[in-house]
Amino acid sequence: MSVKISLVGKGGTGKTTVCALLINYLIEKNFTPFLAVDADPNYNLNELLGIKEFKTLSEIREEILAHKVPEFMSRYEFVEMKINEILIENPGFELLVMGYPEKAGCYCPIHSFLSQALARLFKNYPYVVIDNEAGMEHLSRLNLTQMDHLIIVSDPNPRGILTAERIWKLVQSLKVEAKKIWLLINKVSTDMEEEIEELVKKNIKEPQISLLGFLPETNTLVEYELNSYPVFEWDQNFKTQAYQIFDKLWEQ
Repeated sequence: MSVKISLVGKGGTGKTTVCALLINYLIEKNFTPFLAVDADPNYNLNELLGIKEFKTLSEIREEILAHKVPEFMSRYEFVEMKINEILIENPGFELLVMGYPEKAGCYCPIHSFLSQALARLFKNYPYVVIDNEAGMEHLSRLNLTQMDHLIIVSDPNPRGILTAERIWKLVQSLKVEAKKIWLLINKVSTDMEEEIEELVKKNIKEPQISLLGFLPETNTLVEYELNSYPVFEWDQNFKTQAYQIFDKLWEQ
């Protein structure tokens, strides 16, 4: 069985940046091969990975809805074939971009085929990393609702931290299960860590949520993103700080 790690957070917290760092971490730790999934309709994980051209799962969905399945294939066979066609191969991992939400119409049968094919795909990898939208609706609709680690990414202010707990309650309402739930605070000034930790203790009442750690605020990261530098070219000292946080995921 693969270890599934999902990241979730409201816009602006740097969730996708954290996901890219986690992908780089898995590569450098030789936790390969693994599958990375961009399940945010506003997908941009590919940019942080230096990937320019790709096709999305939503495009397959529309092909099926338009009855473009060859006569000699079942819909399930077609879905499985097309998913494997759009996997983006990279050294150590493959990327799957799920794409935009549904248009008007009935997608229930398609969801069944997609969920079966994705569940089977996930089993091919020892690790799966998923960059989600705030409520994980994509995976909930496809019945991919069991995770080993759920990392909620927040910014370092009271509203953001309170939102993190609300996100967890929303995830629970969608019947998404996670063995471990973590809170990672991003963009933290180094002299504010103790104060932010007290803020977390005060505002997070859900005992299942554990503090994973703090990622520092840095102008260098803004420069990287503005210039579209892939994560593999970022400063190693900054990445090492993130790696020390991710090491906690494997502690018993």
